[in-house]
Amino acid sequence: MFETTIQFKPKEQWRTGLTEEMLIAELDEAVTVPGLSNVWVPPIRNRIDMLSTGIKSPVGVKVSGPSLKEIDRIASQVEAAVKAVPGVTSAFAERLTGGRYVSVAVDRVAAARYGMNVADVQSIVSSAIGGENIGETVEGRQRYPINVRYPRELRDSLESLQRLPFVTEQGAHLRLGDVATIVLEDGPTMLRSEDARLSGWVYVDLRGRDLGSAVKDMQAAVLKNVTLPPGYSIAWSGQFEALERAAARLEVVVPLTLVIIFVLLYFAFARVAEALLVMAAVPFALVGGFWLIWSMGHAVSVASIVGFIALAGVAAEFGVVMLIYLQSAWDKRASRGQTATKDLIEAIEEGAALRVRPKAMTVAVIMAGLLPIMLGGGVGSEVMQRIAAPMVGGMVTAPLLSMLVVPAAWMLLMQHRLRRSRQSRSPRVTNPLHPVAASESIPLVHGKEK
Repeated sequence: MFETTIQFKPKEQWRTGLTEEMLIAELDEAVTVPGLSNVWVPPIRNRIDMLSTGIKSPVGVKVSGPSLKEIDRIASQVEAAVKAVPGVTSAFAERLTGGRYVSVAVDRVAAARYGMNVADVQSIVSSAIGGENIGETVEGRQRYPINVRYPRELRDSLESLQRLPFVTEQGAHLRLGDVATIVLEDGPTMLRSEDARLSGWVYVDLRGRDLGSAVKDMQAAVLKNVTLPPGYSIAWSGQFEALERAAARLEVVVPLTLVIIFVLLYFAFARVAEALLVMAAVPFALVGGFWLIWSMGHAVSVASIVGFIALAGVAAEFGVVMLIYLQSAWDKRASRGQTATKDLIEAIEEGAALRVRPKAMTVAVIMAGLLPIMLGGGVGSEVMQRIAAPMVGGMVTAPLLSMLVVPAAWMLLMQHRLRRSRQSRSPRVTNPLHPVAASESIPLVHGKEK
């Protein structure tokens, strides 16, 4: 792994029309290292990903099982399968084989013949070949270890190691090949283990697609093209792992938030109809947020969902205050006995007109606070823009909905209540001598039977 940190110049010094995506594309063409693939990740996010999941790319695939050779084969198949998924710019599976090792197998019988055990032979190998620190030298403020081992010409080949001389405690002069078998063997370049199982990782870099849909397509491609033997498993990690945890948490938080909002609305109006009216208007108020996210080319992420939750609160507030003003204007007329349909329309016009200036001020304050975040740059601006975008877009549709749709829906609701109230107040009489059923009502005009 090569890790290089690139520090950008101010964007004022960039070429005209150059964007980060274009710069990454140019770097992909210019920076090519055989056997390696490029992953362009901000340094801080890279550190967080490596500390939390161990994966330094947006998506990682962990293949686990008992055999390194089989894990390497499966990882290579996963690499080939995910490369064909749109949005995947690079996929690289760790090569678990290809390492060359000097294997020293102690001949226990031969070593015992000379009064040696396995630990004695291993001590000779570690000290004579690997070296042993016997002290250190101090030169001013600098300290250097003193390491003693055999000269390079005595340990630079397999034959030299077999002829490596040493003296036993009994004074016998032997060669290392007399008490051990020394051979070259193939083995893994690196060992990984998770949950007490060997594992190999595949690093996947994405660009131009949202994480959730890309991983679903990759999972479908792996399921179609890769067959897992018994005892082997595949796990998806990286930023996708954090996304899954956040999605699972939001599946609980969002419904719970909606329930709490409904309960508070019911306590505010003491009627289920008004609470349902406000709740039904909230999803339509979010349309502007989706429009703005789509126009900016953003995908719906956890940050965007946070922005939508905040927008839903503001939209519910708009609906609540609008209904309070409408109800207040209607109560004034109802107290004077003005309960005709014409009076209802006048009350709605009066209540809605009183909300124009406060609503405009609310929208202006929110837009003034969020536009600098939308237009600004710097560290963290990408995440903040995705939080602010739903609010900015929703400040267009939410006020229009509360000013136009909520009053109209409330008028229909009140007209239905007025009709039911008039029907319940109309006098009815029952004539037991009349041949019709006793439950049939007969309307009265001026107190006489019609």
